[in-house]
Amino acid sequence: MIRVLIVDDEPLHIEGLVRHIDWEKLGYAPPLTAESGEEALAILGEAQVDVLVTDVSMPEMTGIELLARCRSDYPHLGSIQTLMISGYDEFEFVQEAIHLGVKAYVLKPIKTEEMEEKLAAFRTAIERKQQIERETEALKEKVTGSLEVLHDRFVGDLIEGRLQNGDMAGSWSRLLELPAEPWLFRLFLFGYDRLHDWPQQDARQRILLSEGLMRAVRVGLSGLPGTYIGRTGADEAVVIHLNASPADRARIEKQLSFVQEVIREQYAASLTIGVSRECSRWEEAPLLLKEVKHMVNGARGAGGGLIHYFDRLEATDYHEFQLREENIPEMLRLLEKGEGDQAVLTFNHAFDLLLMKSPVSFSYVQAFGMGLLSELARKFKRPKEDDGEINIRMWQRLIDCTGTAEIREVLLDELSRYARMQQKERAAQQHHLIHNITRYLEDHLLDQVTVKQLGEQFQLNPSYLSVLFKKETGRTISDFVQELRMNRAKALLRDPHMKVYEVAEQVGYQTTAYFAYLFKKTTGFTPQEFRDYHYEE
Repeated sequence: MIRVLIVDDEPLHIEGLVRHIDWEKLGYAPPLTAESGEEALAILGEAQVDVLVTDVSMPEMTGIELLARCRSDYPHLGSIQTLMISGYDEFEFVQEAIHLGVKAYVLKPIKTEEMEEKLAAFRTAIERKQQIERETEALKEKVTGSLEVLHDRFVGDLIEGRLQNGDMAGSWSRLLELPAEPWLFRLFLFGYDRLHDWPQQDARQRILLSEGLMRAVRVGLSGLPGTYIGRTGADEAVVIHLNASPADRARIEKQLSFVQEVIREQYAASLTIGVSRECSRWEEAPLLLKEVKHMVNGARGAGGGLIHYFDRLEATDYHEFQLREENIPEMLRLLEKGEGDQAVLTFNHAFDLLLMKSPVSFSYVQAFGMGLLSELARKFKRPKEDDGEINIRMWQRLIDCTGTAEIREVLLDELSRYARMQQKERAAQQHHLIHNITRYLEDHLLDQVTVKQLGEQFQLNPSYLSVLFKKETGRTISDFVQELRMNRAKALLRDPHMKVYEVAEQVGYQTTAYFAYLFKKTTGFTPQEFRDYHYEE
């Protein structure tokens, strides 16, 4: 049964909750009780507790402080359901409690019906969580017992680049009992031709075609060691063939035509198959897939239903496509995002591809450089006249180059220049934006401005705004606002004629109790102690 802990410094309050709530009917075991925060922490450290019910106002350790200690001392209680009991003048305490994970609160005097309603909601949430955990465990057992599902997930992780993480690669090696390195593998891509042209296709037909393709590939390649089958979409299947022997290589080549024949007979559809080059590093699997897809898409122009092998000519064609359609736009995108280091890495990868051609064409490398400089100048055009002169000098430097190493150096210089320009401009824009936000917060200090409202005011995603503000100022928005309020409160408290409740109102707090609590938490003094100290000065 569900176990609850009630924390209150008033024994009569605890007794009332224990006696007047039908715990058994609600699905709860008899509650545990504590009359202080320290006593509650001791119980939480020893007993299994699902729900915590605590009063806000308690001597020595408040309910808020108890929750904070729970989070710091017992991280495993992060999902505990917590209900806060507070008075009408303590509502703002509950606002802080929400940040500490409180799920609900009730106001004094407590109504039994309301309390039972909250506890019933907690029970439902706990039961659903337990159900999800049970189903997750069952799914884990089912997945572990299904090689097809495991292979599909493995291939997915592989072609999406997630096996670049050494820990992930190691876990898959252990799970699938992969052979020890060195590895040598090829990638096979099976894809329907002109699937989008079929007028009779609907959702059901799409599912049948997808499952039919996977079934045909699995049946066709069954019994072949080192094959791992997955999918990239509804109309494509991918096979990784690892450490194939000459005999296994010959067998899989024969089965490719068999798979095409099955699809043609059962679904009246044609299937194009692309076969990658051999590779020895898992990290290159995403590139293999891109190369084969590019080859297959180009080959389909001459008709479908064929088997294509990636060769040196195909590699040259793909590398040129990659430089033109992928690498240069990716460099520009990274520079625009302020990720200059990543842009340089992309450039070096692209330049290395240029040098892979045999023989290396100096004029082609130089033309690539001219194209990159032109795109940089067009994308990041500046109104200053001296920028135009700098661009001309850079083009002249490129023209004067006599070797590919010099071209690389010139282009890296230019990339670095644009990266610095973009970084400086982005920093200035962010600084100006955060300055405007801080001014807005200062002007609206008495208002309860939320991050969502700030995002709407400055047309920014609230999450991005929060991250940007913390990065620029070193503080969260709520911490910044609280610091503004405390600083203004300190100034106002120096006036002996202003009441403490008036100071609270002047800095945006609705209750004196919550203001006093935060002031002491921030400064170490109560408002009156702070005033007395400075009055004596």
